[in-house]
Amino acid sequence: MNFTELKTPCYVIDEQKLIKNLEILKSVQDRTGCKILLAQKAFSAFCVYPLMSKYLSGTTASGLYEAKLGHECFGKETHIFAPAFKENDFEEILKICGHIVFNSFSQLEKYRDKWQNADVSVGIRLNPEFSTQEGHEIYDPCAYGSRLGVTKANFREDLLDGVEGFHFHTLCEQNSDDLVSTFKAVEEKFGKYFYNAKWLNFGGGHHITRDDYDTKALVDLIKYVQNKYDVEVYLEPGEAAALNAGYLITEVMDIVHNGLDILILDASAACHMPDVLEMPYRPPLKNSGKPNEKAFTYRLSSCTCLAGDVIGDYSFDSEVKIGDRLIFEDMAIYSMVKNNTFNGMPLPSIVLMHNEDNCEVIKEFSYNDFKERLS
Repeated sequence: MNFTELKTPCYVIDEQKLIKNLEILKSVQDRTGCKILLAQKAFSAFCVYPLMSKYLSGTTASGLYEAKLGHECFGKETHIFAPAFKENDFEEILKICGHIVFNSFSQLEKYRDKWQNADVSVGIRLNPEFSTQEGHEIYDPCAYGSRLGVTKANFREDLLDGVEGFHFHTLCEQNSDDLVSTFKAVEEKFGKYFYNAKWLNFGGGHHITRDDYDTKALVDLIKYVQNKYDVEVYLEPGEAAALNAGYLITEVMDIVHNGLDILILDASAACHMPDVLEMPYRPPLKNSGKPNEKAFTYRLSSCTCLAGDVIGDYSFDSEVKIGDRLIFEDMAIYSMVKNNTFNGMPLPSIVLMHNEDNCEVIKEFSYNDFKERLS
């Protein structure tokens, strides 16, 4: 199917842009010997897992379901971290995960009898209490009162028997300078324990595939840690794997006016790109500009009943008409994994674009997908 023939709304994964990202990530592995895992919380489109597994070392999960998906569809290494594990899930987790990261020493001890007798490498998540973010506290694991990771005051040296690694994850869409600064804080508080570790996991939030990312600083830090502590280094980016490698195509259903022209789309911020409201942010839109930058400015909204279901204000060189198609960019990440059917909104189809003349429809959703999740 041709790109222009796709039914809206739909998510489109751009295979060529995905490969470009994967090649960058693999080059970091090749230059350092580190292992890079896909953080499935950002991107879980398993139709491309066979492709991604050619470049990356495995997956990391936030719970049993993601772990099963990575184990079954990606293969290679399967890691897991959760703030707490349910007892009913843990036996299965032990069978499919090679690395388990605990959020607290109480969780470590609760399951000690189980993990000590299993073929699994266990780690503790650290909270360096060193924030490098401003304005996005919802994504800041080092914010005051954060539940994520063990602080220095709560660290239990007496309970480290059997612990083989340490994990810290504090970044969100950041460059390597923030990673370097964060590691200095981690090292100052916990570095003496790294000499007895087998691995260190730098977590995610690394925008490695962004054009302005300082890859050399990342490589230098990885080599420094490997040489000083003789450990295996893991990174688990999610966004970087599929950054700018997807689109959400939507159609203009109607145009109304209330102070400005408002486009009613068949796509929704609340349903199909929740981070627009949660983060919040203004998603890139192909061939558009900022409000009043171009000749025609519109507010882009949805056909849900939520008054605040607004994507943002955009301008265009020419007048937009009912039936026109708009293409939101960078829509592979945190879209398919977070979408919902509020108001009975249909879920967008999932399409894999090998090239513009060869688009493969992977999944189409129907009324039953809305109905059966409530039955």
